[in-house]
Amino acid sequence: MRGDRLISILLLLQSHGRMTAGELAKELEVSERTIYRDMDALSGTGIPVVADRGKNGGWSLLENYRTDLTGLKEAEIQALFVSPSAHLLEDLGLTRISSEARNKLIASLPSTYRENAKDVWNRIHIDTRSWRRQQEKTASFEVLKQAIWEESKLRITYQRADGKTADRIVSPLGLVAKGDLWYLIAAKDNGDIRNYRASRIQHAELLEETFIRPVDFALAEYWNSSTKAFIKNLPSYEVKVEAAAAVVSRLTFSGRFARVLEVGAENGEGRVPVTLSFDTENEALGYLLGFGDQLKVVEPVGLGSRILEMAERTAAFYRED
Repeated sequence: MRGDRLISILLLLQSHGRMTAGELAKELEVSERTIYRDMDALSGTGIPVVADRGKNGGWSLLENYRTDLTGLKEAEIQALFVSPSAHLLEDLGLTRISSEARNKLIASLPSTYRENAKDVWNRIHIDTRSWRRQQEKTASFEVLKQAIWEESKLRITYQRADGKTADRIVSPLGLVAKGDLWYLIAAKDNGDIRNYRASRIQHAELLEETFIRPVDFALAEYWNSSTKAFIKNLPSYEVKVEAAAAVVSRLTFSGRFARVLEVGAENGEGRVPVTLSFDTENEALGYLLGFGDQLKVVEPVGLGSRILEMAERTAAFYRED
């Protein structure tokens, strides 16, 4: 989003000549403090931004400076025009704006690239929705977005994984979409940064108190690091099975969370050795029982007996009816 805003500032200064920080802030719906930081960023990239002080002062570009997109390579243009996730843009309220921006971008391209750029939309489409998951309702999403842009603190009521709720005051740093789920990335008063599943935020209140965004915080870098740490710390319960050859391709499409670690060669009895990983033993039990006689447990010893007990209890339950 910041990159888009920097381009917008550049185009505004080209078309208006000179604008104050207040005018730019109003046009882009951000704070003046954000504009000052953006100007530093533009200057740091070599853009000749000039600051004029005084009553009629403001920001402008060095006289006769102009930028265009004719220096872009064809592959770079294709990357810009790959269709973003439609439903994520809808969540952010940017569907129409994104379309208008792409039309303006097309108009600025050399004619030799224009048709190829438009054709990218008809050849590549990205849909991040899963097949069965319904989109989670996030009642406070607009408040979260406002707090992020205005750098205002939030008071949130958050439902934890155990179902209990807690009130917290946080400094929102950004939003991340993982698949079709949104996460609020926010800092606590002690500086610790946490991830909050947006759909579990039952209430969010914008506070008058603002905060200073950490100058060294990079959202993408933080999320990648957080994701790696989360995966590394996930519990692991490995199971070795012999699977009927016909079901091997379906092992990861059962509706349950199972990771296929290794698949061996089919033996003479039409079975394939497979190593699976689960978070817990209980997850493994439910998963394996669901495949009936199509999966036979080899290791760990004793897990097969537990599956047999579950099957017998299930059969007894229905016999009672």
